[in-house]
Amino acid sequence: MAGGLALLVASVLLGVTAGAADISAADIVRHLLSLASPEAESPLTDRQGGPLVELRLPRVVMGVVVGALLATAGGAYQGVFRNPLADPYLLGAAAGAGLGATLVIVFGQELTDTPRALVPVAAFVGALLGVAAAYTLGSAAGGGGTASLVLAGVAVSSFLSAAQTLTQQIGGDKLLRIFSWLLGGLGRGGWDDVRLVAPYAVVSLMVLLLCGYLLDMLALGDEKAVSLGLNPGAVRIVVISAASLATAAAVAVSGLIGFVGIVVPHVVRRLVGSNYRAILPVTVFLGGAFMVLVDIVARTVVAPAELPLGVVTAFLGAPFFLVILRTTRHRTT
Repeated sequence: MAGGLALLVASVLLGVTAGAADISAADIVRHLLSLASPEAESPLTDRQGGPLVELRLPRVVMGVVVGALLATAGGAYQGVFRNPLADPYLLGAAAGAGLGATLVIVFGQELTDTPRALVPVAAFVGALLGVAAAYTLGSAAGGGGTASLVLAGVAVSSFLSAAQTLTQQIGGDKLLRIFSWLLGGLGRGGWDDVRLVAPYAVVSLMVLLLCGYLLDMLALGDEKAVSLGLNPGAVRIVVISAASLATAAAVAVSGLIGFVGIVVPHVVRRLVGSNYRAILPVTVFLGGAFMVLVDIVARTVVAPAELPLGVVTAFLGAPFFLVILRTTRHRTT
């Protein structure tokens, strides 16, 4: 926990100092303190302080929130399905959330004057439907094993992605906005996006962290869990709902960013073991730190242009996924 928190703090400081304007971490801290206390003097000019507070800082905060949500959701899915390959993107949650959000972007203006507020709700419903469909198909095809669940998730994700593409074509005048959102990024909404996602993030993360002990009991098997007084079905509903809400909230404000939910929980599991009471809290910290560091790479490697975050995480996550698949091949046969 201490190491994860230290890494998160270090990544945040690195994130707010990375940019075209050369500002030291000490000056940034002093400037933020001056905003909280009128008596403190800021070392930055208005031209430096404005972009820092309105552009850099909300982007870093959003990176922490999105990374924590996606990573913790991935860890929770892996625990509730007892499957090392479970992930918001492999299980159809992200594709479902993307379809729900796209539907609101295209048709939301006809339903309400503030369609932006509907995006997380629609993404949540889509994420739940995607996970439910993948789990149902995987269980029917192969008893919920790793191979059947992954294949069902790929099939469901492909179907939902096709439906999303069809929706994009219908809303042709909004195509640029949809594509910009689909590529994944953190620099679009500023503090408005932080305020939009904060309630969903707090609720979903609190529920998942409180369920760590229950996931440890589920790992013993349903029969053992029942003998200890646990209702496995109820626990799965709660955990899947909270993890889907976390995925939907992240997708709603950042677009589609893959592999975070499979890379970070596996790294954490190597560090702290198989106890979900330890895995989930550490995953929150490391997920936030990972996303901030990925965003730094995305906005500096081809500066002044930016890479979509999904591209960077795919370069990192795809080889990692192949390693995980190789190490778990005995479970997929």
